[in-house]
Amino acid sequence: MGASLVKLEAVAQQSARTRLLPLLHSELWHLRQVSMAEHLKAVPVEAAPMKAEPGPMAKEDPNVRGSKDRGLKKWEETEPQAKRLKNNEEDEEHSKKLPKRKIVLLMAYSGKGYHGMQRNLGSSQFKTIEDDLVSALVQSGCIPENHGEDMKKMSFQRCARTDKGVSAAGQIVSLKVWLIDNILEKINSHLPSHIRILGLKRVTGSFNSKNRCDARTYFYMLPTFAFAHKDHDIQDERYRLSPETLEKVNQLLAGYKGTHNFHNFTSQKGPKEPSARRYIMEMHCEAPFMREGMEFAVIKIKGQSFMMHQIRKMIGLVIAVLKGYVPESVMERSWGEEKVDIPKAPGLGLVLERVHFEQYNRRFGNDGLHEPLDWVEEEEKMTVFKEQYIYPTIIKTEMEEHSMTNWLNTLPNHDFDAGSQEAKADDGNTKAPASLKGSDGGGDH
Repeated sequence: MGASLVKLEAVAQQSARTRLLPLLHSELWHLRQVSMAEHLKAVPVEAAPMKAEPGPMAKEDPNVRGSKDRGLKKWEETEPQAKRLKNNEEDEEHSKKLPKRKIVLLMAYSGKGYHGMQRNLGSSQFKTIEDDLVSALVQSGCIPENHGEDMKKMSFQRCARTDKGVSAAGQIVSLKVWLIDNILEKINSHLPSHIRILGLKRVTGSFNSKNRCDARTYFYMLPTFAFAHKDHDIQDERYRLSPETLEKVNQLLAGYKGTHNFHNFTSQKGPKEPSARRYIMEMHCEAPFMREGMEFAVIKIKGQSFMMHQIRKMIGLVIAVLKGYVPESVMERSWGEEKVDIPKAPGLGLVLERVHFEQYNRRFGNDGLHEPLDWVEEEEKMTVFKEQYIYPTIIKTEMEEHSMTNWLNTLPNHDFDAGSQEAKADDGNTKAPASLKGSDGGGDH
């Protein structure tokens, strides 16, 4: 009877503007009465003696009347509860019917205060960018809560696993989500202001942001006094980079271009491991600029992939050469099998600027179903985010904490003619646990 009642209610609503409306409502009223009567019959009523009163009609026993009233009240209470249960089931069913699609998100974030990009389940004391991202995805209703606990369920993959303190203006993650309305606005409403989702695009079902990536571009922002020679130049913010020194910087950086064995630039690889060979497409230093009374410069580097700490050690070695702590020939020697103690520049100035999907774009970017992953329309948003959050954080932190100055003071402690104790230990193929790996380019990204 309940099913008939629901069915007639639906028909009545759909026929609200037809001639059948009065008839349907009449039939609906009749079914309600029958349903209530059947419910009352099912309510146990204790037998009570009936006393005849004078007159042609007898009065109903109050005990019986009370039982019927209680039955009526119970019927009236159970009907809305049943409707609520039905509505909840319909809402859950509606969520399941939402389209679940593979997408990519364009992310920008300031990495200060975070232990890298990758989430470390079970290590709540080390907060990562993905901790905040996954929380926002769950709260906004794009993914179910159990997907937040097990990211494999949403096919989650980051393009680069940036290291502690490293920022990004163009990080890409791929995942499956429910395509809810106003999805970007809802995700961003649950994120702190220094983490933003700048864009979203549909991709092929098998897309993997790490494996599909052809190259990654980083930049490293540093005060120019890092290039000042230790014996000939001033060593503080009064220093200004000359055109001749800038030319020398770019000459050294250009030496990295091409394919080399970078096993000395990470702690993960041995000299004979094929994966230690990496291809660098471009590396150069741009013209200096002033911020807050201090001169800064930006080094840009594009490569297929980078190992943990690789970029920071590449820059650290160039600075050591420019400052006069080591001869230029050590760069060639570092690509051989011999262990070389290479200093690692601070992580503060390192930023993942963009990732490249050139092969994917050629195959799917103009197929009429998918968009190319070039983010041309989001360029202005990326620039604004860098100006608002990334550059100011680097400048303010450098001026307050003097991270570059403190690191420069450690350079005399390096023995560039022999491997450090750490390097010798690494020669025994000791590798960091996967859960603790971070990198300039994302572990082995």
